[in-house]
Amino acid sequence: MSRIAYVNGQYVPHKDAAVHVEDRGYQFADGVYEVCEVWRNTIVDMPGHIDRLDRSLKELSIGWPMARSALEFVLREVVRRNRVHDGIVYIQVTRGVSRRDHFFPGEDVVPSVVVTARATSPRAGDAAAEKGISVITYPENRWPRVDIKTVALLPNVLAKQAAKEQGSKEAWYFDCENNVTEGGSTNAWIVTKDGTLVTRPAESGILRGITRAVVLELVEREGISFEERPFSVEEAKEAREAFVTAASTLVMPVVKIDDTILGNGHPGSVATRLRELFHTATDFLAV
Repeated sequence: MSRIAYVNGQYVPHKDAAVHVEDRGYQFADGVYEVCEVWRNTIVDMPGHIDRLDRSLKELSIGWPMARSALEFVLREVVRRNRVHDGIVYIQVTRGVSRRDHFFPGEDVVPSVVVTARATSPRAGDAAAEKGISVITYPENRWPRVDIKTVALLPNVLAKQAAKEQGSKEAWYFDCENNVTEGGSTNAWIVTKDGTLVTRPAESGILRGITRAVVLELVEREGISFEERPFSVEEAKEAREAFVTAASTLVMPVVKIDDTILGNGHPGSVATRLRELFHTATDFLAV
């Protein structure tokens, strides 16, 4: 079956999907995006993702491309047309198409919107989680407004490529104080030697992850000892266990940071339990 994409009001074959050469997303990375998990024919935590999309648009003074209810319909329809049972659905909104100029275009320019969906394998994700992944540490190379989920991801690409070249799946950024901020496409967590779960506050320096928020709900529900505070690279390497969270990975155990093996080199009990419970705390929207 051919994949289908939604581009500015039309459902088109994925291979033919395109935007204008002067779309500001292409010219200036002047746009934002969201990624939602699709699980068992449902879009997971879509209200939270759409709320964050709304915030990102407002922070960049980009208008909504359509009514919220219409966008939700498009998301469901793209998932349905692509027959995605398990996978992801991707939304991108840019400021629109206009003559290349650094200044914002006039109000007559309509924002561009693209939606795509593709299947992923839950078994592959579960297999990775059973073994755990390795991460590298990488100096922070991004602009300060990482709280906005923009399409300007070249710094993240460079960090994740460095991880790949070293045989790892993710890069953990660290700031000028040697504290871990977040991953190239994930939020970062550790479990200290005394069993306390720690993650960095989301007030600044990281993206306020929707999956992160679900995990925080689970942590409270399960009565897990928890602290929201910065942690250093050294503390992370001395931790009992660690994991990352994102819509595309859920809760993914980390067993190695740089050359340091964590614990016994196997996924820890806290990460494993939170992954098992994850979908018991999420919101679902049927396709």
